[in-house]
Amino acid sequence: MRRDWKFHVYIMASKSRRIYVGMTNSLFSRVMQHKEGQIEGFTKRYKINRLVHFEPFQYVNNCIAREKQVKKDGRETRKLF
Repeated sequence: MRRDWKFHVYIMASKSRRIYVGMTNSLFSRVMQHKEGQIEGFTKRYKINRLVHFEPFQYVNNCIAREKQVKKDGRETRKLF
């Protein structure tokens, strides 16, 4: 039996506008982990717990490429300021 995976690139933000870009194959579960502070590190420290954007993908390689693109674009934008 073939399983149809669904992958997502997602962006979470805090009230103070810090952002986090990630990818997952279970968007609802991952967002709940962020909201409940279950993920140690950057997102927990800065209370990044609001889903502000997501994009679905059928293939993991496309999802990974998009995540890298979003992260790279964000870094290049910050360099302008």
